[in-house]
Amino acid sequence: MSSPSSRPLWQGRALALVGIVLFAFSLRSAVASLSPLYDHIAVDFDVPAAVIGLIGTAPPVCYAVFGLLTPALERRFGLERLAVVAMVVVAIGLVVRSLAPGAGLLLAGTALIFAAVGVGNILLPPLVKRYFPDRVGLMTTVFSTTMALATFLPPLVAVPVADATDWHVSLGLWAFFALVATVPWIGLALRHAAAEKSRAAAASDDDIEQPSPRVFGRMWRLPIAWALLVGFAVSSTLAYTAFAWLPTILVDIAGVTPAMAGVLLALFGFMGLPASLAVPLLVTRAHATRVLFGVAVGTGFAGIAGLLFVPTVAPWLWVALFGLAPLLFPMILVLLGLRTRTHEGAVALSGFVQSGGYAIAALFPVGIGLLHDATDSWTVPLIVLAAVVAAAIPAGVVAAQPHTVEDDWERRHGAW
Repeated sequence: MSSPSSRPLWQGRALALVGIVLFAFSLRSAVASLSPLYDHIAVDFDVPAAVIGLIGTAPPVCYAVFGLLTPALERRFGLERLAVVAMVVVAIGLVVRSLAPGAGLLLAGTALIFAAVGVGNILLPPLVKRYFPDRVGLMTTVFSTTMALATFLPPLVAVPVADATDWHVSLGLWAFFALVATVPWIGLALRHAAAEKSRAAAASDDDIEQPSPRVFGRMWRLPIAWALLVGFAVSSTLAYTAFAWLPTILVDIAGVTPAMAGVLLALFGFMGLPASLAVPLLVTRAHATRVLFGVAVGTGFAGIAGLLFVPTVAPWLWVALFGLAPLLFPMILVLLGLRTRTHEGAVALSGFVQSGGYAIAALFPVGIGLLHDATDSWTVPLIVLAAVVAAAIPAGVVAAQPHTVEDDWERRHGAW
């Protein structure tokens, strides 16, 4: 028999490989498929700026809330069955959103989608651990790259599909992928249930853990934990504000068509693909944390400055530069492991950074919309986004220090 380390990726687990790829694709395909279509939707009914802001706020709010609820749901239903439920709910939400007769149901469908996506985000790492314990690094790269692809593809095709058919079809077609993604997980859920002959067999070391309240509470007193939280919040704020507002901003100030605005939003999403591949290696092997923070801040400032001062000159360049700033996202995910030395510390730091970061990011899509309404201009909202980018400067100084939260605690408060 071959050892686990030499076991081919697909041997005996092709269904899990397909399931993880489809699952990851469906978790992101709904994120950026709506905002390029607001002009098409406006022909049927008005979508107020406040609703657009709330739609942009839905992802980080749902990620924060349902990320905290997922461990309890997983213990009740199991990984595979909860994965099936998550994909079914995503599909239902996509259909509801595509059939919406008004802004209220558009918002409700979006909230339903991202409640399920919030669950799915937490499920992916333990699913990888259960089926690919010998290939965790490779499979993490596979699903993170799939997510990056699924982020830039929908806005690329949203307007052309809507022009060829209508916006209902353009929004609803992504439900097909979510439904297909349920098929392998239904099979794996049945297989896993058949293998569980006793309560002891059902208990698995890849269950999702909740952070210890004691250790989680310590994170509030550690500068390095706050630095990672701020970095995560900056990345999430820029990403979800862009997904909500960037097409509208570009149409208003850069003079592009809605179709071109969708292509440029796809470019913004595409910039996350090379980042998801290169950043983890640069952090772990080249120790380039400080440099990468500098790149994120510099490109973020440059992209926003271009949109502020010369938006019509080279909008593709400003969007590409702006799209590099969220490289903080994969970097912070890597640092969650590098800046801890104990398992309980890693779980607590991850919960603190992601729940807090998403909670902060949730304020901005709706806030940017209200600022635009109040000033009838995109100047002040873009200046606010520049201030968000600036917050990454002190965060990077602290996060780049090569010590762990446990080291930080012991130096300040004694034994861990």
